[in-house]
Amino acid sequence: MGYLKNRFERRLAAEQEARADQPVVITIARDYGAEGHEIGKMLSVELGIPLYDNELLVRSATRAGEALDKVAEYDERMAAEFMAFLPDRADSRTLSDKLFKSMSQVIVDLAATRSCIIEGRLSDYLLRNNPNHIAVLVTAPFDARVEIVRGKRGLDKRAGAKLVRERQHAREAFYKRYSAGKWKMTDGKDIVVNRAKLGRQGCVDVIAAAYRSKLREAEQASTPTDLRH
Repeated sequence: MGYLKNRFERRLAAEQEARADQPVVITIARDYGAEGHEIGKMLSVELGIPLYDNELLVRSATRAGEALDKVAEYDERMAAEFMAFLPDRADSRTLSDKLFKSMSQVIVDLAATRSCIIEGRLSDYLLRNNPNHIAVLVTAPFDARVEIVRGKRGLDKRAGAKLVRERQHAREAFYKRYSAGKWKMTDGKDIVVNRAKLGRQGCVDVIAAAYRSKLREAEQASTPTDLRH
């Protein structure tokens, strides 16, 4: 029995399919160390649309009825232990599941409200039925990601490789847990950008071009035929 119940999934799919004229939304899945967050921030500036990451936690905390500091404590502690949303204690699992359920609805609501960029949190899976959704994976070869992490954290090669493996495993485990094994980080992507080959700006340029193309397509689809001249 998965955490995303079939009835909930069907309702989300129906809501999204009915919103053919909804805003264009970019979701970014990030291999650890590929600088997906930094690329997301640059993309937000380039396109003039908001980036949602930690703010999702704030909105979800309100929806879940939990005190923000309590939710943030769990989120930060789990991330620090490389087991984001996968704690061992039953009370932690209950809060994590509640937080994810509320966060899922926040993501769907955001995608229906305005054009934006949403990072992580299984947003690509949750919005897979949204016709105006662009699913992106920011990646890089393992060795390149290790070097990026080493440079930022001052680690030796062995420690850097260990950290990248553990954090990457936690992200992949998050996908497996909350999609009930139906979705992997690499599944359903419209664009895969290699940060090591393209650099940050190159990745931004590729994703921005796709967004602008999709935006034109969406605008044309919502314009009456007799006005398309």
